[in-house]
Parts: sequence; structure tokens; C-alpha cells
Amino acid sequence: MKWSLIKLSFLLSFFISVNTTAQDSTLGHQSNHKKNIFTLGLYKQPGLDSMVDFVDGLYRVLKVNKIRSQDEKQNKTLLTFIPAVEYSLATGFASSINANFILPVKKTTDNHSFVSSELKYTQNKQVIAQMVSNIWLKNNNYNITTNWSYLKFPQKDFGLGSNSDLKLFDNLDYSYIKMHQSIVKKIAPNFYFGPGLNIDYRWNITDTTTMNKPLVGFTEYGITKQSTSIGLLLNLLYDTRKQVSNPAPNSSYFNLVYRNNLKVLGSDQNWQSILLDYRKYIPFPATSKNILAFWSYNVFTIKGKQPYLDLPSTASDTYYNTGRGYIQGRFRGDKFVFAESEYRFGITENGFLGGVLFANMQSVSERQGKPLQSILAGYGAGIRIKLSKHSNTNVAIDYGIGQGGSKGIFMNLGEVF
Repeated sequence: MKWSLIKLSFLLSFFISVNTTAQDSTLGHQSNHKKNIFTLGLYKQPGLDSMVDFVDGLYRVLKVNKIRSQDEKQNKTLLTFIPAVEYSLATGFASSINANFILPVKKTTDNHSFVSSELKYTQNKQVIAQMVSNIWLKNNNYNITTNWSYLKFPQKDFGLGSNSDLKLFDNLDYSYIKMHQSIVKKIAPNFYFGPGLNIDYRWNITDTTTMNKPLVGFTEYGITKQSTSIGLLLNLLYDTRKQVSNPAPNSSYFNLVYRNNLKVLGSDQNWQSILLDYRKYIPFPATSKNILAFWSYNVFTIKGKQPYLDLPSTASDTYYNTGRGYIQGRFRGDKFVFAESEYRFGITENGFLGGVLFANMQSVSERQGKPLQSILAGYGAGIRIKLSKHSNTNVAIDYGIGQGGSKGIFMNLGEVF
């Protein structure tokens, strides 16, 4: 779930300004240093556990004499509601309202369900409304995933293939409704299979660019004023993660999705695609809490020709996270191949601060039947701040660098994958 630097700064500014010198009531003695975000990383909570999060920090500067156990709220719904001002490469400055729910579990073997929603208006006159959920039913027997969105989304599009130029782009504008829904049933331990339905409808598609257009882009592919893709899905899922926002060591995830779009259902064209999504989390060193994480995300058109804006592209996954180091939609093509590795490590003993190092690569094909083109690399580093130890949710702040002068800050509520 995307987050922003301004959103985090708003919270931290409040945290820093509440109190700068006070008695540390949880420790029961005088402290000679300022009690702000910078010293919280060194603070160790006494009592049931030593894990510290943002709320512990608020308790500390407000002199609330309460020790919060890491496990005490596993049987309660956890709600985060945040109005904010934010900034990203694709949107510019934006105002947003976010609400996230992590649902309680009855047994330790149950997976955590969540619902997240966002309403955003941006400097680039974009409107984004999204609701994403991942619901596990009793004993993890069924998994229901939902991704419903409405977008009014003017954006730069850099054309097809891996050899596109940042200086050559189309100014596209369109309205978009996305309704993606799947339900899978357990067929073996951690294995699930089931159907789904994806609806992607865009209208009022316009291109106002007359100069410096991409060499191969929207015009060459075929201009349309609207597009409709309605596809039936078959999902094969393997998932050992108990929680999506911060997967535990030794967990893994694999999702194979076949999508068949049919004119009889209302699609503009018959076309078929396959999605392969694999993630693995390995403790490294083996005795530590540090994690070496791997992600491979690939989309292949196997038959037919989909609408231009349905072609896979950089950051076109559910949470717009593929390709740190590049703006959303930077590379687009008939086939999309992506791989990333990330090393996650702790910085402070109390778990409040952590860090990551990451590197990724992506490649796309220009058109159907053509091979993948150049491999585009991205890399960078970031920090993690523990927002909630009860849900083990971090705020992720990364600085990514790509090729051709591409770079920027990338932020998430929860880990990137």
C-alpha cells in the first residue's frame, strides 16, 4: 500500500513537537535527552517484551504509564485512518484519505485478513479511489481477493519496449473502472485453486501530444476512445504467509493466473494472458531475524491483442510496486518480466528502525511475437519504521535509482513485497 514522505512527516512532526523534555514514566527515572523520534530507536520497553513502535513513542512523550505487549491485540480489529498530504513521481503533490483494517484471528494458525482503502486527488488532476482486500475464511479453507478501483488518470506514457526515452512521451488522459475478484478453495495444505472475474473498462481516452511523441506508442498500436476487457480467471495459489504486510522468514508465495477475455462477455477483443508471481523469504544469516527476500513478477500475452492500456507495464501490479527506481508506467509491452531481491535487516534492538538494500531488473517486449528487449536495472536502499508492532507493519521509505537518469523516493505502508 503506497505511502508518502509528507504523510510520514506529518505524523513525525506531531510526535516530535508533543514533548521534548519530560520524565520517562515507564522507566521510572529522569532522562537527560530529548524524547523525540531520534531517541526512540534507542528506547527499550521493560516488561512483557522489548518491541517498540510508533504508539509506544507517543506514550513515552505523553508520559502514559502503560506497557503494550506485542501480542495483546491479536484478537482485535486494528484500524489505521490517516488524512494526509503526499508526493510521488506519478502524481505530484496530492491530498488523500486512507483507511486500513487488519482483522483479528481466532487461532494462531489462521492467516490475517485485511481491507485497505484510499481516496486521493493529485496536483496532476488525478482522482484515485481504491479498495483492496484479502479475506481468509474459517480455518483458511477459502481465500477471497478483491481489487476495486476508480481512476481519473492523466499520465505520461513513454511508449512500447525497453528502449523508450524519458524525453519522448504521450500525454494520455482517461477514466478507468477496475473490478477484479477471485475466490480460491484449499485443495491441499497451503494450496488453493478457484475462479475469478476481471473487468477493466476505460473511457474518454485522449492523447493531447503533437510533438516529441514516442517512436512506438499509443498511436502506432492503435488509438481507441474506450476499451473494455472482461476476463474469466483460473487461479492456482500457494501461500504460507500468515500476514501480507510483513511476511515472516521461511514463508513463500506463488500465484499462477490464467485470464481469458471473451467478446461474448463484452470484451472488445478475445485475448489471453498468464501471470506468474513468486516470492520467497529466507532468514540470513540463518540464526538472525534478517531476511533475504526474492520476488519474480511476470505477465505474458499468449493469444490475441489487448487494449493498449491493458498491456503490462512498470508498477502495474496490485500495489504499484514493481520497478523501484522508475516512474509508474515507465516501460510497457506485450510481455513483462521482473525480478527483485531485497535484504531486510534490523538497525535498533527494539525493532523500531530497520533498513533494506534492494536491486531489481525488468524487461518488456515491444509487440506480440517480438522478443524481450534490453534489461533495465534498478537499485537503492531504504529505512523501515515500525508503525504497529501488533500487526508488525512498517512504514517503508526507499530511494531508488534506475537507468537514464531515473530516480526518486518510493514509499509504502508495509513491505514492498
